[in-house]
Amino acid sequence: MKIYLTAIIKAKEAYREEVYAVLKNMVKQTLKEEACELYALHQGIDDKNLFTFYEVWKNKEGLDIHNGKPYINDFSKLIDEKLQEQPTILLTTLI
Repeated sequence: MKIYLTAIIKAKEAYREEVYAVLKNMVKQTLKEEACELYALHQGIDDKNLFTFYEVWKNKEGLDIHNGKPYINDFSKLIDEKLQEQPTILLTTLI
């Protein structure tokens, strides 16, 4: 079953460029993953500190493999210090 994921990330203003660089690397690396069908990064128009991922995964197993990758761990290291809050992750299925 396909997994549709939306992730909402709010960077602290002072760290926006650093967070953006890590997120861009995640896109570059993730698009190489076999289970990834879509991995789109968006930035807020009114709030440049707001980043949103929209993702489509072939299955949960592929998403689980993705979540263990080193570039995802690099992002995880930023959360406590460089984000305004914990990311919001929405896992959904198409109905």
